[in-house]
Amino acid sequence: MKVSSRSIGVAAEAAAAALFARIGYDVSVQYGANQPEYDLIVANGERMLKVSVKGSQDGGWGLSQNYLTKGLADYHAAADAWCARHTARTILCLIQYKGVAVESMPRVYLATPTEVSERLRSAAKGRGDTILHEKHTWAASAHGAGTTEEVPAHWLFSRARVEELLTIA
Repeated sequence: MKVSSRSIGVAAEAAAAALFARIGYDVSVQYGANQPEYDLIVANGERMLKVSVKGSQDGGWGLSQNYLTKGLADYHAAADAWCARHTARTILCLIQYKGVAVESMPRVYLATPTEVSERLRSAAKGRGDTILHEKHTWAASAHGAGTTEEVPAHWLFSRARVEELLTIA
């Protein structure tokens, strides 16, 4: 059953908070109006990250479509503009519910805005895209025909990935 995008967003934020807490991080959830850049702050001692949580139930995350210039499909410029709105120490927590049973945890990936922007720019044989696909094979009639986009395996949520991001974000 498909649920509302708002419900997916709430579930994604809760799942992200639970996973960071599970590996021993302090988690601060926003109260009141959402900040435009992040949903959670996670900290371990003096080290901290701002976390923008993106939930999905369809296999992809639409990220840079609002940065396309009307009448001009410049996917590279859109990805660059999307990336530029993120400040230092912000990471993306991408949560995927497609094909996940209600009693199971979703698949969770962590990436920097720069890493995501690079994937958006390289999609569809380098033409670019506004959607980051978890795994997508382009149809024969598409610009990216014959290629498959896939989130890198090393983006999977893990203590090691969080530690890595603390050093590069």
